[in-house]
Amino acid sequence: MTENEHKISERDKANVLISEESILSRIGELSREIERDYGGSDNKLVLLGILKGSIVFMAELMKQLRLPMEIDFMKVSSYGSGTESTGNVEIKLDIRRRDLETSDILIVEDIIDSGRTLSYLIEYLKLRGAASVKTVTLLDKPSRRVVDLKPDYCGFVIPDEFVVGYGLDFDEKYRELPFVGVLKPEFLEK
Repeated sequence: MTENEHKISERDKANVLISEESILSRIGELSREIERDYGGSDNKLVLLGILKGSIVFMAELMKQLRLPMEIDFMKVSSYGSGTESTGNVEIKLDIRRRDLETSDILIVEDIIDSGRTLSYLIEYLKLRGAASVKTVTLLDKPSRRVVDLKPDYCGFVIPDEFVVGYGLDFDEKYRELPFVGVLKPEFLEK
């Protein structure tokens, strides 16, 4: 056997939880909901992607939305290395807009787990003067919630499993998978 034959494909390291087809279909439905809710607003719609995990979801959402919009990004962290949250929210890249008071901010998240980070960001953006702040997430894990938070738009509610793919990672790996999968236990170790 060659070296390549011994390598395990990234796709084989996770069991599919949500297929690419299901994800794309659900993003289309979310887009229609967002269009309905924001279509009549006089404010500017700003999709605020939370780096890095939301980038794949946000890109597809942008393609499917039929509304004028702008995009911006923030990078925040409440995770250390691996799978456990530290509970402390640190802003690593802040939003730098002078037009928050005329902006409807739609925070785009890959997954909501404990809810600490998103809850913090919502309050932070409101205090900074945003016209409105709502949330859209591809995945929601309400069984892990430690704060009172419900996303305004949700793609899928999932069980308490460690998931990867469609932008979600484990130590910066597996983001490129075109589906959401549950990482097999033997690959959760470094």
